[in-house]
Amino acid sequence: MKSITTIVKGTFLAATVFAITQCTTASKAASGDEKTFIVGPQTADCTGVAPMKCLQVKETPSGEWTNFYTNIEGFTYEPGYEYVLKVKTEKIQNPPMDGSSIKYTLVKQVSKTKK
Repeated sequence: MKSITTIVKGTFLAATVFAITQCTTASKAASGDEKTFIVGPQTADCTGVAPMKCLQVKETPSGEWTNFYTNIEGFTYEPGYEYVLKVKTEKIQNPPMDGSSIKYTLVKQVSKTKK
């Protein structure tokens, strides 16, 4: 049977590791992550708060196109082109009820291909 001291030491070590990883994760989320988005050559009809046009976005070439309901700050979409973008994501502290909880900002337009 383990002694109380061994159990306390193990618990303290586990709690310390957990605290360190959570601090790292929290600061990474606060500073934002980068993602690669592939933006399709056409928009699609979709409904957010009201009927609208959504960009078609996927994160991998073999992925499925999904509706993208918000904008990417610094990016100007032109129909007929497929884009590969590096995008910074930042969590919004108090998002509007009808808005995204993530802010997307263009870091770099990697490519723009006529389709």
